[in-house]
Amino acid sequence: MRFVTDEDSKKAYSEFLQKHERCNFQQSLEWGKIKKDWKKEVILAEDEQSNIIGSLCVWIRKIPMFGNLMYASRGPVCDIHNMEVLKQLTDGAKELAKKYHAFVLRIEPDILSDDQDFRTIITSLGYKIKDDAKNFREEIQPRYVFRLNIKGKTEEEIFAGFHQKTRYNVRLATRKGVTIKEGTKEDLKDFHKIMVETGSRDGFIIRSLDYFERMYDCMAPEHMKLLMAYHEDKPIAGTIPIMYGNKTWYLYGASSNSHRNLMPNYLLQWEMIKMAIARKDDVYDFRGVSGVVDKDHPQYGLYRFKKGFGADFTEFIGEIYIPFKPLMYVLYKFAEKSFRTLRGLKTKFKK
Repeated sequence: MRFVTDEDSKKAYSEFLQKHERCNFQQSLEWGKIKKDWKKEVILAEDEQSNIIGSLCVWIRKIPMFGNLMYASRGPVCDIHNMEVLKQLTDGAKELAKKYHAFVLRIEPDILSDDQDFRTIITSLGYKIKDDAKNFREEIQPRYVFRLNIKGKTEEEIFAGFHQKTRYNVRLATRKGVTIKEGTKEDLKDFHKIMVETGSRDGFIIRSLDYFERMYDCMAPEHMKLLMAYHEDKPIAGTIPIMYGNKTWYLYGASSNSHRNLMPNYLLQWEMIKMAIARKDDVYDFRGVSGVVDKDHPQYGLYRFKKGFGADFTEFIGEIYIPFKPLMYVLYKFAEKSFRTLRGLKTKFKK
């Protein structure tokens, strides 16, 4: 086990990450640069020949009154059923916890909820499992997503797998004159304006324009695109896909209140999926939906929209964690839950 410490080890880590089937952009050095308020450490597991066989990118942040929190989003990247590899990564995390006097390590892996072998291994390594979240605000990363398997498939095969109404809406947008163009950093201003409109309509907090510009500087053009939908030369919707390794993720989307009847979001999704097919990706990830599949749930429309593209409803294991200072972590969790509740009430009040 070792840590990424210099330019050579950074390069080796990035190459390993992008070639691995479990690659995730949130474990990348590029994504880490966007999260400037966090310190980053990368743990590497090695074989006897010093080849990298596993990794975990950990972010560390000072939480006032509590101490340092360690967090890893969508790691580890390795053979998740190899006890030795996972032990190396866990030992590295424990070493970091001592270095930073951390009170907890929290990981939200993209590992299926029903993977009993993984559950057995991590439990034996001292992790606890929190797998009861259903809604977006209960965890940092969505526990439920839609994923579309596009490995080795053609555009025609993928399109045929869409729900009939989804295919109709994609064609409708084209017939009504909606066009899709790849945007520049300057176009982020239009995207952000529409995002503000979307957030106000749907009741969620949005990132600042500065955040999106920093994302563009760190990720574009290799790992990020901005796609904008226009009608009669007016921007009416936009999306940001992230491309990394063998996957493309639909990360952000926005649509204006007007022209929604033109179905620009359907056409934008289809354009992103075609990009992923052209890249020869294995997976197109629609990202989060609520785990409450109920027509009366406020997020059901999002569920139905993503389901229409023929993707698989995917449930992840949730959060695995090691509380290095159990009492402090209990107090932190109470404070965190209270903060999220208050933030949710504030958003509803604004609406």
